[in-house]
Amino acid sequence: MTTLTPGTPEWFAQVAEDTVDPTRPIVDPHHHLWPAGGALPYGLDELHADTTSGHLIEKTVFIECGAAYDSDAPEHLAPLGETRFVASESARDPQHLIAGIIAHVDLRRDDVSALLDAHLATGNGLVKGIRDALARADHPEILAIPGHAPRDLYKDPKFKRGVAMLGERGLTYDSWHYHYQNIEFLELARAVPNTTMVLDHFGTPLGVGPYEAQREEIFSQWKTDIAAIASCSNVVAKLGGLAMPDNGTGWNTALRPPTSDEFLAQQRRYYEHTIECFGPERCMFESNFPVDRFSLSYQVFWNACKKLTTSFTESEKDAMFRGTATRIYSL
Repeated sequence: MTTLTPGTPEWFAQVAEDTVDPTRPIVDPHHHLWPAGGALPYGLDELHADTTSGHLIEKTVFIECGAAYDSDAPEHLAPLGETRFVASESARDPQHLIAGIIAHVDLRRDDVSALLDAHLATGNGLVKGIRDALARADHPEILAIPGHAPRDLYKDPKFKRGVAMLGERGLTYDSWHYHYQNIEFLELARAVPNTTMVLDHFGTPLGVGPYEAQREEIFSQWKTDIAAIASCSNVVAKLGGLAMPDNGTGWNTALRPPTSDEFLAQQRRYYEHTIECFGPERCMFESNFPVDRFSLSYQVFWNACKKLTTSFTESEKDAMFRGTATRIYSL
């Protein structure tokens, strides 16, 4: 018996589903791109293959991922290469699918304003916000994607000043961090109430290494933390990104990918609790592709989201699939 490699077309082909609610317009507010030879082989062609796999994806938002940095530039200017790369990809796309860029800037720097100007000028009107992630791995050796943010970044006065500047300039702040840093993000949201903040990936509850045996304890604390974060009116939540290898789902090493029903059976409680705490108007479904592509297909992911929301009103569904992302990112 031939063992198929997770994340490949042959592996995905083992699960065939009809597309649920195929005419519903969707904005995917969280995906990445890498040029040939980058961290993952995922360019515009691969993005289009996913977004045309059954669902009606109208627009997407690219999220910084260290792609196409300018290796000849000083460190603080290197991320401009990524913004330039994505803006160029969007410009050559007849569909102009990528409608927004969340770029990377070191928000501690004294020249943050000038750096924001540079990204805005480079991004051809696509730059909508910044992600300077809080993620700092306590056990980097066991993670596929270990975060290396400075310790206690959220307390840094210069960092908080930079986050505040985003709000002053009508830009958003995205945060990727781990479950044990949710309280750090909460403190930041309270400290900078005039900046719209986006919680990525449910705060990334980990499920590998020492966290695997603590899954229920982590979930219990996570529920409390999410409710507290939701009390901050300047925060919105992205619903997705729980199929990364570090979440410990096991699908990235399974013989076949999950069906949408299997996906929901494992992850429904995270989605439902977050929606209950934030409300649909402050939630947006996200694919986090191609990182979550190690675990399930794009078509199956969106099927699961649609099955999850069958009991919601039409306006609530539209908010989570399109409206919240469009409003928050000014698409």
